Amino acid sequence: MRFLVDAQLPIALARMLQQHGHESFHVDDLNMMQTSDRDIYAWAKQNQSVIITKDEDFVILHNADNDPCSLCWIRVGNTRRKDLLAWFERLLPLIEEKLIVGERLLELA
Repeated sequence: MRFLVDAQLPIALARMLQQHGHESFHVDDLNMMQTSDRDIYAWAKQNQSVIITKDEDFVILHNADNDPCSLCWIRVGNTRRKDLLAWFERLLPLIEEKLIVGERLLELA
């Protein structure tokens, strides 16, 4: 799977996904830190990437799209990076399973 990790999440999340065998980028890897949500969404869709974000604006873009890209919407509050990574890593098998069967919007809380 290919993932695109949004700006408000740590680069370490993209690296952890790489360690699990996924192609994964942080927006910083692509020099997109100052890019609009709409353009990030378009990049993810064009590159068949799953967006991982805490930003509800991506949910709005997703819901307005007739053929949306997949989206993991993280709904946890401020968390230490170490705890966020451990939490996401525990959920990763379920996330992979749901994406494989075609779910396009995963709300992770």
